[in-house]
Amino acid sequence: MLCPISGKNLAFGDSIADYVGVPRSEPSVDRELVSLLSESTGLSAGEAARVTSEVLAWYREPVEVYVRRQHAHYQMYGKKNDEIFRLIAAELAGRLVAAPELSERQLRRIVYG
Repeated sequence: MLCPISGKNLAFGDSIADYVGVPRSEPSVDRELVSLLSESTGLSAGEAARVTSEVLAWYREPVEVYVRRQHAHYQMYGKKNDEIFRLIAAELAGRLVAAPELSERQLRRIVYG
């Protein structure tokens, strides 16, 4: 467990779910993956569990949430919708777990309802 103020490790429980960054409500993190990550990077088991949990959460993000987040991001940097929707469609196709192919119209409906 990390001290929330200093970030120092205080103790670790027996369960992978007891590691910091892996909330009890989060689906269990693969112990073998955490062990491999810990051994190959020199991270502690708790740090490896947190990294694993964060990566899995990234890929569990629903398509609609991803599209809205990316749309807002690109708008903030001054991009126009035509370019934004092309970029988002390409990103979705290139993700590790690719989303279904969505037309520009479908992407607009996700963003604007």
